[in-house]
Amino acid sequence: MKCPSCGHGASRVVDSRPSPEQGEIRRRRECEQCAGRFTTYERVDGIGAMVLKRDGRREPFDADKVRKALRIACRKRPVSADAIERVVGRIASGVDESPEQELPSQEIGRRLLEELASVDEVSFARFASVYLRFESLADFARLAEQHLASNEPNPGTEALPEA
Repeated sequence: MKCPSCGHGASRVVDSRPSPEQGEIRRRRECEQCAGRFTTYERVDGIGAMVLKRDGRREPFDADKVRKALRIACRKRPVSADAIERVVGRIASGVDESPEQELPSQEIGRRLLEELASVDEVSFARFASVYLRFESLADFARLAEQHLASNEPNPGTEALPEA
């Protein structure tokens, strides 16, 4: 591993920590020449799942694309970077654990919608408007009605009082 400070090719590992949600190992390293410290991330590079796009193309699943889409949907919303990373981790784990080697992009989008619905409703609506290709305000109204109806308490149970 080359040192980013001096370019020397030898370093020693000072600390290693696994990241279970990401499937990565974070390693803190120290250069043997200049004693500079830097961090590397290692992850298993498996065959991975392929994503079948709407137009028929196939491409490898990319968690960075999911992360970017979530950041756009959550922009200027009270959603922490940690919350976004947890969603990305759950989506990536679900894709990795899927018995299917090819997943339709619609399935990944559906999973993202489910995750976002519990994180932030506005971000959920933003993502849905792009993913579901909304063309009018009526599409937003239908989404809001469906979302509100699915979040109503079950009949026969009392809703918690507002605080």
